Amino acid sequence: MSAQEHEAESARSARPEKGRRPWRRTKIAVACVVGVAAVVAIIGSLTPWPSAMIIRAVFTKGGDETAAEMDRHVPDTKLTEHLDVAYGDRGADTTFDVFSPASATGPLPTVVWIHGGAWISGAKENVDPYLRILAAEGYTTIGVNYTIGPEGVYPLAVNQLNEALAYIDEHAAELGVDPAQIVLAGDSAGAQLASQMATLITSPDYAEIMDVTPSIEASQLVATVLNCGVYDLSALAQLDGIAGWGFKSAMWAYSGTKTWAEDSTGATMSTVDWVTADFPATYISGGNGDGLTWLQSIPMAKRLDEVGVEVTTLFWPAPHEPALPHEYQFHLDLPDARTALQKTIDFLDAHTTR
Repeated sequence: MSAQEHEAESARSARPEKGRRPWRRTKIAVACVVGVAAVVAIIGSLTPWPSAMIIRAVFTKGGDETAAEMDRHVPDTKLTEHLDVAYGDRGADTTFDVFSPASATGPLPTVVWIHGGAWISGAKENVDPYLRILAAEGYTTIGVNYTIGPEGVYPLAVNQLNEALAYIDEHAAELGVDPAQIVLAGDSAGAQLASQMATLITSPDYAEIMDVTPSIEASQLVATVLNCGVYDLSALAQLDGIAGWGFKSAMWAYSGTKTWAEDSTGATMSTVDWVTADFPATYISGGNGDGLTWLQSIPMAKRLDEVGVEVTTLFWPAPHEPALPHEYQFHLDLPDARTALQKTIDFLDAHTTR
């Protein structure tokens, strides 16, 4: 073989080798991705923390943006504010914010609002603008913090909220609270908690099952406001897809167990199964674009009506445009959200006296 032929043969031999190197690098990269995904999957099967932190990051961003939107609608009414009032011993987790009209000369009917966030995110500051709006209508309003999951597990939040109500009742005069006119309110997970607290207060059998002594009397609770909440955990457990993954991850983080749907957690959180005729008059709403409206809020409204509770609803036809999302009530740039706000105020006015 001549030197020229030898060089040509060498070049042909080298070409496949060069072509294989990028493919080897690709295989290594794919193997690394698969390996990382496997590690994440293993960790995710052992602890709810990674999923909970992802969900929390998304919810926190959305909550901040929604609060900024509500801020644009807060009136110029001068308010008296008491921020970060400590009702317990867990730092910021056990604090609340209080708003009332500066012109008030005595105690006022009081709305105690429990924030949402899938039980694993959120804070009282997310609802402060809405509470300022309600306070300007002549109410004392209180936004309550509680320990979210996975830092705290069920039923810690229930016990903390009971403690908060005890503090509010004991310090009613200095907070501008009429202790004979308490309204429990909440959004999303906060609506579930508000319904749970109202059930505790009005049903001795349920309080016994929960092993909780309610800190206020049923006669003090005049109404509830429930927006976009969860009241039937068995229905929640049937969800699949991204929504199912999110709710199941959140519930694992909040309950501390993967078997929440099968044990006392899911059973006792499902207030649709525990409400009685003594449950207070209730305003309940959800957007037509929110799956929880059809799965949770409408069935809860029907159940309350069945047991004889006075129910005021605001639901929208399925084809309503724009489709109103979860927590639409806080998106006050929307005319429909402003309609919901006015209906909420009308409901409060109808069930309280000043």
